[in-house]
Amino acid sequence: MQDWQMDVQHVSKRFGETVALDDLSFTVAPGELFGFVGSNGAGKSTTMRIALGMLSPDHGQILLGGRPIDLAVRRRIGYMPEQRGLYAKMRVGPQLDYFARLHGFDRPRARAAVTYWTERLDIAHRLHDRVNALSLGNQQRVQLAAALVHDPALLILDEPFSGLDPVAVDVMSEVLRERCRAGMPVIFSSHQLDLVQRLCDRVGIISKGHMRALGTVDELRAAGVARLVVRAPDADPGWASGLPGVSVVSHDPGRTVLELAADTDDQQVLAAALRTGPVHEFALHRPSLTELFREVVAA
Repeated sequence: MQDWQMDVQHVSKRFGETVALDDLSFTVAPGELFGFVGSNGAGKSTTMRIALGMLSPDHGQILLGGRPIDLAVRRRIGYMPEQRGLYAKMRVGPQLDYFARLHGFDRPRARAAVTYWTERLDIAHRLHDRVNALSLGNQQRVQLAAALVHDPALLILDEPFSGLDPVAVDVMSEVLRERCRAGMPVIFSSHQLDLVQRLCDRVGIISKGHMRALGTVDELRAAGVARLVVRAPDADPGWASGLPGVSVVSHDPGRTVLELAADTDDQQVLAAALRTGPVHEFALHRPSLTELFREVVAA
């Protein structure tokens, strides 16, 4: 099987005076589910459009399987846009069959692919419905089927879970994991950072065209600022203010959040908390991906 790794190599792109991407580099390995997150205007869509061959970079390149993105390579990419790219008045089955045959499938192979993906995504009973008669969640499933029906080597998804109920999220999540287990690189952008944290092998956080953070969720969380959560119901608001190496982030009645300098002894903090009375919680809190995202974008 060919190695279909996606390599983004020092890509820059300007639109007039606006810098959309500035020396952006990262990889998506075969079998990897990569979360690509950032605020609106951060450069996610521009990166995806360059990967799809819809835009040309000013500098750098994107390779798939070691090859530049030419027509032959583009045909091996499955793409699910945020704005649905379906024919609203066309029936589901004929539409998916049409997309498969556009990619060179003969009629029996196209029919088999349509049957497989509509059954796998639980929309086989909608084959004869027009797309505009479907719920938004089922339209999203059809859109994913359209991205997969031609057996792509790379899958690029833009907000794939938008509008889905929890059951549909589970179905689509498992399909993405299956594709990764089969060796496919999958890259998706989403503002639903709880899903990104749960699903992705690695995450890249982009801001103003720069990759600001890159790694596994555990690596990114470990690199974030750790905070100590102390629940001491009898503690006064200033109980921790004079402790060396300790900064008070917040204090609510009975609950204090602290930041500790690298060499601070947390046992001294615990002793100080115990002097106020009982301590019900004393725990190190690593930031979630959502908290990390806020910190990175703010920085």
